[in-house]
Amino acid sequence: MATLNPVQFIQQVRAEVSKVVWPTRREVLLTTVMVFIMAALTAVFFALVDLVIRFGLQSLLGMF
Repeated sequence: MATLNPVQFIQQVRAEVSKVVWPTRREVLLTTVMVFIMAALTAVFFALVDLVIRFGLQSLLGMF
């Protein structure tokens, strides 16, 4: 494993960080809103699935 001098390490880190493309404020906002929308839709979907399964089990067990 090669050893680096700390100055070279910092220079390489700075070079790599400069290559990063940071998202704009608008992109972050849109992505955040989409995550909340998808989380809400997923919650509604699983709530409906839960209701259907519960109704089916109650109906099935009610016959006995």
